Amino acid sequence: MSPKETLRPETLAISSGRPAPGPDALLNPPIALNSTFHAGGEVGYGRYGNETWTALEEAIGALESGPTLVFSSGMAAISAVFSILPVGAVVTASNQGYSGVMTLLGNLHTSGKIEARFVDVSNTEEVLAALPGTALLWLESPTNPTLTVADLPRLIAAAKAQGSGVAVDNTFATPLIQQPLLMGADIVVHSVTKYLAGHSDVVMGSLSSRDPALLARLEDARKIGGAIAGPFEAWLALRGLRTFPLRFERAQANAMEIASRLSSHPKVAEVFYPGLPGDRQHERAASFMKGFGAVLSFTLHSDGVHADRVCESSSVITYATSLGGIESLWERRRRWAGESMTVPESLVRLSVGCENVEDLWEDIVQSLEKA
Repeated sequence: MSPKETLRPETLAISSGRPAPGPDALLNPPIALNSTFHAGGEVGYGRYGNETWTALEEAIGALESGPTLVFSSGMAAISAVFSILPVGAVVTASNQGYSGVMTLLGNLHTSGKIEARFVDVSNTEEVLAALPGTALLWLESPTNPTLTVADLPRLIAAAKAQGSGVAVDNTFATPLIQQPLLMGADIVVHSVTKYLAGHSDVVMGSLSSRDPALLARLEDARKIGGAIAGPFEAWLALRGLRTFPLRFERAQANAMEIASRLSSHPKVAEVFYPGLPGDRQHERAASFMKGFGAVLSFTLHSDGVHADRVCESSSVITYATSLGGIESLWERRRRWAGESMTVPESLVRLSVGCENVEDLWEDIVQSLEKA
């Protein structure tokens, strides 16, 4: 066992992806701005490899316990996975998850390139019933935006037992909470844009896998598809990753406090956050997750118009679509046409950041009162 394999995530985030030590050696990897390389080496061309990518891939791989590839966006990484499936392959996926994935799967289904089966991933029996004939089980847990939790250990084991591939979008949970590769998943997906980079200044994605043959196919998809990350963006993401555990710890603590307070606010109908003991997802999440994340959602005793007004009334929380940054963001999810119809009209998704929790709460209260 190498020394790296015994280190904990907080240390790995800081120490991985560094240049080799030595007298006057660089502490940080450089921004490698090269499209062309001298012949005779392993890279060959700028679309095939980059020194700065490699450093970021090493760091994410250390956290996810598997070799990693970075892509130009989370959707580019996801598209690479679907691109290697044979025509007509069955993909079983959540009926409520990231809208970009649902839209892409819907388009691929309509065109006949794949068969998409949409299920409630929190209903284990429903997922198991859909597994026969499935080429790829696509799991997102907790789901976006209602934070439902899939029984990952059981579903991954069941899928693998019948020969199905398994990919898990780990963006919400992050490797600090769960490591799907160690549960037996074939692929772990990240929108690096979110918690890993964490500063709302990078668009990037990643895929991790412990299967060398599968990883080689995904790397070929990146080479031929051209969805490569820029070296400057990779450098920024790696810089952000250094503080990822610190940011996530603070944001998660804030989320727990905000969720608890929202659950007793008279204008709030329901709070979706698996960290709450009364949440319908709590028991399952607590059985295998190491935390509950920093995203929560809530619905109001009113309609979508009032929910929009709440989001428009904030002064500390930013009204925007994204999550995982150091700043808090919120929005009404059904304002987007691609959002699942299972999501309530008044649902507000709140990505809790690292601000002072009392400032966040005061801003939430005044926004609810204004609306």
